[in-house]
Amino acid sequence: MAPSEHPPIARLRKLRAVELRVPTLTESADFYAEVWGLEVVDRDQDTAWLRGTGDEHHVLGLTRAPRNGLGKLSFAVATREEIDEAARRLLARGITPVAGPGPLDQIGGGYGVRFTDPEGRLIELSALVEAVAPRPQDDAVPVGVTHTVLNTVDIDAAVAFYTSVLGLRVSDWSEHQMAFLRCNSDHHCVAFNQAAWTSLNHVAYEMRSIDHFMRGLGRLRHHGVGPHWGPGRHGPGNNTFSYFADPAGLVCEYTSEVAQVVEDRWIAKVWKRVPDLSDLWGTAGPPTEEIRCHMAGTPDPGPLAPAPEADTTEEAAA
Repeated sequence: MAPSEHPPIARLRKLRAVELRVPTLTESADFYAEVWGLEVVDRDQDTAWLRGTGDEHHVLGLTRAPRNGLGKLSFAVATREEIDEAARRLLARGITPVAGPGPLDQIGGGYGVRFTDPEGRLIELSALVEAVAPRPQDDAVPVGVTHTVLNTVDIDAAVAFYTSVLGLRVSDWSEHQMAFLRCNSDHHCVAFNQAAWTSLNHVAYEMRSIDHFMRGLGRLRHHGVGPHWGPGRHGPGNNTFSYFADPAGLVCEYTSEVAQVVEDRWIAKVWKRVPDLSDLWGTAGPPTEEIRCHMAGTPDPGPLAPAPEADTTEEAAA
């Protein structure tokens, strides 16, 4: 079939939430609530849901699991009808949803559809999720999630799927090592990093301004938590950055001031991978081996893959 016969399945409005699978549920939930600056919406023995200062019901889900992994990526879609149409378009492409379209059985409700990408990541499109009143905006805490970087074994195939199926647009490349994709005016909501195995690289949280960003770093320092890399400002995306590791060893980032794209005027470019462009300020220095190791993670077959009989991923990745 011609490409025009398979339009993107929906118009994605934003990256709504990220779910992480961790063996350190209690410690991780406490970290994100008491140190990182999110607020617990609900919590039970095996899950925790946390919100930022924005109006999203939750922006982070934590689920107890034997080992680290990405639970799902949740993207916002405007209407129930668009969810139904997305499901029809998935089937037309030979992609069978793993759930929905229908009401979402989760905290915050909503109506959605879930499916997996070619590397086993679970993707959720949702509409009609419960809104919540915004929290005070003065505190130096995250508004919500703004992007996630995913390690992929085939960056060209990953970019092809997320642009063709999900309708994301390529904003920039960092040589042939990273690709930055957007769904709205923010420079990127998803980025792919070419790697030896599929895994989560990091999740970034938006700080309302550079002042919020710097005061947030100060608050973390007060808690005895220092960055593994940063603060600095990236070339691709022009966003500030400071990277930390949570209790599970997953990487979380404070960021602000991401470049805004004007459609039909933006021309994607290929950035060289040199220190001066990795950090325009020159304040962060090169990423340490420790943060590189955290960003590499361990092989993640996805939340729907059969559980291994024994957890040998750390040995395999060593």
